[in-house]
Amino acid sequence: MWKNHPRALPFLFLSEMWERFGYYLMIGIFTLYLKDVESGFAMTEKEASDLYGTFIALVFLTPFIGGLVADRYLGYKKSIVIGGIMMGAGYFMMGIHSLTMLYVAMTLVIVGNGFFKPNISTLLGNFYNEEKYIDKKDEGYNIFYMGINVGAFICNFFGAALQILLGWQYAFMAAGLGMFIGVIVFLSGTKHYGDKTEKKGIQQGDMPFSKIVLFVLLPSVVFGVIGWLIKGVQSDSNLNSAIFGSDSTDAFIFACIPVVYFYGSLYFKAKVEEKRQIGALLSIFAVVILFWAVFKLNGSALTTWADRYTNREITGTTKAVFNGLKLAKEVEYKKDATELYDPSFRLQKENGEIVKTVDYPIYFRNVSEEKKPVEGSKVSIWATNLSQSINPGWVIILTPLIVAFFTFLRSRKKEPSTPTKIAFGLLISALSVLVMVAAVHIGGNGAEKVSVWWLVANYGIITIGELFLSPMGLSIVSKLSPQNITALMMGGWFLSTSIGNKLSGVLASMWDQYDDKANFFWINFGLLMFATVLMFALVKNLNKVMKDHGIN
Repeated sequence: MWKNHPRALPFLFLSEMWERFGYYLMIGIFTLYLKDVESGFAMTEKEASDLYGTFIALVFLTPFIGGLVADRYLGYKKSIVIGGIMMGAGYFMMGIHSLTMLYVAMTLVIVGNGFFKPNISTLLGNFYNEEKYIDKKDEGYNIFYMGINVGAFICNFFGAALQILLGWQYAFMAAGLGMFIGVIVFLSGTKHYGDKTEKKGIQQGDMPFSKIVLFVLLPSVVFGVIGWLIKGVQSDSNLNSAIFGSDSTDAFIFACIPVVYFYGSLYFKAKVEEKRQIGALLSIFAVVILFWAVFKLNGSALTTWADRYTNREITGTTKAVFNGLKLAKEVEYKKDATELYDPSFRLQKENGEIVKTVDYPIYFRNVSEEKKPVEGSKVSIWATNLSQSINPGWVIILTPLIVAFFTFLRSRKKEPSTPTKIAFGLLISALSVLVMVAAVHIGGNGAEKVSVWWLVANYGIITIGELFLSPMGLSIVSKLSPQNITALMMGGWFLSTSIGNKLSGVLASMWDQYDDKANFFWINFGLLMFATVLMFALVKNLNKVMKDHGIN
């Protein structure tokens, strides 16, 4: 696999694999940790989802700045190492049971990801820009992408075992250890990197960094503070008077205003011959926001579905294997002092304090009567965060099939254009949500737990949508961007991902507001269908823009 590729590829592949191991291990347990009444912070669904959405939004906002700093000042090697160390330290600190330390840890991960994520991908591209490797570029990125998903797949098994055996802190420490291994692997390949890690410096036509700070970053900070401080109308459902549901959401939305204005100004100030390219990209950025809003529910609403509404009991050989690997925990069916949840699994608090009651463990709330165990007996249930391995598992299985499918169409000269692939990716993703609507009805809206195969099917379908859309998005940005603002337009792609991630948190924070959970998923379906219709309406014009610029 490696012999026809740059000698740096195995090191970059393994570095990214371990980095993603740490990141997805952390994401897989993040909201579970926040909501844990005993060892976490006893947050409600709304509180945990809001914090999760803000976190992953900011994680995808910093790569734009980290990429520019590496390009012009630090170079790629220093940036990757600095970013990796910051992220590793952040993961280690997350397990310290203090909200202040949690926020510090999140900040380290957010900034560290900004330095690490864009620059290791750019460094890989530098090797494939050489004449002898240029025809292997797509294959190289496919191998690299596989590393991401191998790390994302295996990490949750380690996270589950460590959490069950030793607690949350050790699971977060495993994420940090994975990140540090990634840095060590990256450094061990130094002799193969040559001059590819060197900074490019400021090129002719580049926007000065001082101008970006003055006209984009500084206004964003100011607007963010205004958004945090300004208040709306107080009501019974909006006690803190937040305009868009929470102070953090208000701050994020306000902070985005100068950035969105800046990207809009790129279009209006562009040369006539570049306007159509920039306009095409901006329209794609706007549409894919809704994809990320639904896709990123995997770490919030869908984790809640796995935890509360999915039958996780295992028996027989499966039980023996999972118990042996410490991937399952035993729950005893007997009444004891426990936290109080209403019939819709909403944690009950009075004056900020958790209401206690005497009842069976919450897992048994919606187990059908005929399936409930004998009083005092124990059942084994697999760890909730293992559901986070379903999506990367599907990516590993489906990527070769999707690549082969498009290769077949290409050989018949029937391969769809990149915008068309994105449009179909949105449509397929919308169909995945219908699986969850069906799951709600099968389970009587939470009255009974449903099979994990509903989650498997949902993730399988949306993964096809992801493979149609995500790699295509990065491809079209690199193809259509005017050369002097390619980095800025790639930043626009990350910005759309960031806004989508925050919107995902907003959607998930409304989970408890829907007594009928099918309505929650119908809203998601509607958003994706709106994006699909919009994208298909744009396809003809986008194809023409690409054709006029000699791009397939």
